[in-house]
Amino acid sequence: MNLEAIYHRSQQNWAYAYDKQTLHIRLRTKKDDLTEVVLYSGDKYGWEHTDAVSPMKKLASDGLFDYWEAEIQPKYRRTVYYFELSDGTQKKYMLEKGFFDQHPEIKYEGLFDFPFLNPIDVISPPEWVKDAIFYQIFPERFANGDPSNDPEGVLPWGGAPTPTNFFGGDLQGVMDHLDYLTELGVNAIYFNPVFEATTNHKYDTKDYFKVDPHFGTNETLKQLVDACHDRGIRVLLDAVFNHCGKTFEPFVDLLANGASSPYTDWFHIRQWPLEVRDGIPTYDTFGFEPIMPKFNTENAEVKEYLLNAAKFWIEEIGIDGWRLDVANEVDHQFWREFRTVVKNANPEAYVLGEIMHDSMPWLQGDQFDAVMNYPFTNALLNFFAHGKTDTDSFSNSIQSQIASYPRQITEASFNLLGSHDTTRLLTLCRGNKERLKLAYLFELTFYGVPCIYYGDEIGIDGEHDPHNRKCMVWDPNKQDQNLLAFFQSTIKLRKQYAALRTGELRFIPQENKQILVYERWNKTDSFIIIINNSEKQAHCQLEVEQEQWIDIVTNQSLALTPDGLVIELPAFGYSIVKATL
Repeated sequence: MNLEAIYHRSQQNWAYAYDKQTLHIRLRTKKDDLTEVVLYSGDKYGWEHTDAVSPMKKLASDGLFDYWEAEIQPKYRRTVYYFELSDGTQKKYMLEKGFFDQHPEIKYEGLFDFPFLNPIDVISPPEWVKDAIFYQIFPERFANGDPSNDPEGVLPWGGAPTPTNFFGGDLQGVMDHLDYLTELGVNAIYFNPVFEATTNHKYDTKDYFKVDPHFGTNETLKQLVDACHDRGIRVLLDAVFNHCGKTFEPFVDLLANGASSPYTDWFHIRQWPLEVRDGIPTYDTFGFEPIMPKFNTENAEVKEYLLNAAKFWIEEIGIDGWRLDVANEVDHQFWREFRTVVKNANPEAYVLGEIMHDSMPWLQGDQFDAVMNYPFTNALLNFFAHGKTDTDSFSNSIQSQIASYPRQITEASFNLLGSHDTTRLLTLCRGNKERLKLAYLFELTFYGVPCIYYGDEIGIDGEHDPHNRKCMVWDPNKQDQNLLAFFQSTIKLRKQYAALRTGELRFIPQENKQILVYERWNKTDSFIIIINNSEKQAHCQLEVEQEQWIDIVTNQSLALTPDGLVIELPAFGYSIVKATL
């Protein structure tokens, strides 16, 4: 028994409240080292009449570890606990104070302790998010609905994008195509910034209380949000609170008046005068971009301005939440105050941070509901698009991620396969649309909040910025209608069955390491998804308990053979089979 590999602590993703009655307790052990783990728990003030014995299930496994989980509901909302570890030949007992050969005699001394399940401490992302399917819109490139607000020098729709050119996309253009989004099946939109700025991407904000005139007006945005809500579509706006633009009035004053400006403490000035020396600004910026000076979010006036903006768009326009740009570079205290302001304005608002690494410090219930799940993105790209990993490596990565966060965080994580910041998925797949389908199939049958980058569903490709920001194609004859039909049917499937959103998950290993098989199930439905991530035909044999299955892609009943359930798959093909209970 490898004791050095065993890990637990009474907080974060290892011991947490899933809801107001339920605790999830997890333990990490060396992979394939233990045959059984049992959780012993009870009230520290009355163990003798509250003790419980809970066999732990294997939640996930990666390349190094197994992760075990038990679900308990302490009668009096508090519990102390310890673990019984078995490897088939010996048993050990793990307490907070160490490993022992016998059960502890004193049940309140040295055990792990979850002191009290306080409802206010339960991490509770908005319930609607678990059922959301997002569509990301880059406003300048989605549709030109009002030529009267076009910027000077606007180009004909569909031309080659550059970092500085404009094609006239606006909010009216989005309103004109809400039928399209409804038919696609999405029920939430994430907009890149819509506030006044100088660039086509609008991440250099000039006025945090004003829609960019080239997109419309505040009233136009209100009309759009109301129209979305009428269709059951939520709206998420991009908040650029790490930095502003060079035309933001306090920074303009700072440039004009230098150290005598009343706004010197709104920013981080390293040296006067404000200038760029050898490519490095003398003030902190986003990256080294001189037109994007970084806010000092510890300054009381800065906080008041930005927090008022966060509240304004929720209360006055009715948006459903914020996506927070460069969230990891802003201080934690600002985000704590931000969350309080936003949740007071709308308790069901979705607070989403842009963070590309381990995000547990932001996901403890006091800051974000979720983050953009780039580890998920990278795992899918390496497997489906690049072909760099096999099914073992892929499933190990995904299972490690599942174990890294409380389940409600996993259920609310924002899962994406591309965005305005990345090369288009179809380009990464080298033009192979079947590969793209497989990646989106996994995203749409996994935990979390799937997001589709505008145009992926009709076959738009593109290298990195600016080529990933092409104009949306609206001529049906130039859209890939077969690909669009795939997205519509798969989205419909996800919306129809809760098991594909929040059900249990199990990977089923195969000898062929390009065949990915995983099961999703809940109390009412059971699915097996089989994916052939290779350019060769393949077949898959599955041992199953249920006798009746149907392929819901072809709507054909499947007969069991002496070898079990046999699935034939074309190159880069897939099958979704459902038990007919």
